[in-house]
Amino acid sequence: MLFFPTAVNQRYSTSNLDGNVVLAALKHSSPSVSHSKLISALPYLLYVMFLGCVGISRIFILAHFPHQVLAGLLAGVFLGVSLNRSVPHCRPLLFFFCISTGLLCAALLMHTVLLKSGLDLSWSISRAKRWCSSPEWIRLDTAPFSSLTRDTGVLLGLGLAQFWKPGGWTLPWVPRTLCVALSSLALHYISRCPMPTVPPLLFYSLFFLKYSIVPQVVMVLVPGLVHLLTRKPKRE
Repeated sequence: MLFFPTAVNQRYSTSNLDGNVVLAALKHSSPSVSHSKLISALPYLLYVMFLGCVGISRIFILAHFPHQVLAGLLAGVFLGVSLNRSVPHCRPLLFFFCISTGLLCAALLMHTVLLKSGLDLSWSISRAKRWCSSPEWIRLDTAPFSSLTRDTGVLLGLGLAQFWKPGGWTLPWVPRTLCVALSSLALHYISRCPMPTVPPLLFYSLFFLKYSIVPQVVMVLVPGLVHLLTRKPKRE
């Protein structure tokens, strides 16, 4: 089957790729009227500190190989800079569907080519068992294909969320705070939802569906519920 459990070490830092949106947010939060070099450099300094903390945690907590963490950081920086001017705002659902499907098909094609070439895709299992203090940490959800199915599921979920409610709801800061609390609670229970690992195809399918639900919960379900409960009735 596709991508049997591989080591925790082999997994690229996909969260680093997602974390690059922090840079754009920090840049927009800086005062536009100030031309101070220190203020201009502050978002980049905070961004480097953030990446450093993520990299260190992945090396010493998740037992990633240092060269893979570094590769993930550099790939995230490159994608963040190169795609900063092409954020897919107001794109149709078909765009997200095609990108998500294309990434999955490309990964399957690459996996097939590597297998035909005689490359061992599970080379890190023996090394992980040697260095990891708990072998049970080597799980199916730490495989590279799990990261890909998670990210493509989130991508499709973003498209669905924009399709269900374009533009979202305009909420004051108190309902927004409630949204953050409820979304965090919902994501906690979604992440702890157990899934069968046999057969692997069933696991990856459910893993994809699980993370395609996340953006819809955060962007549509929770804000819509808060808006419904906190909106003021219109006076006739």
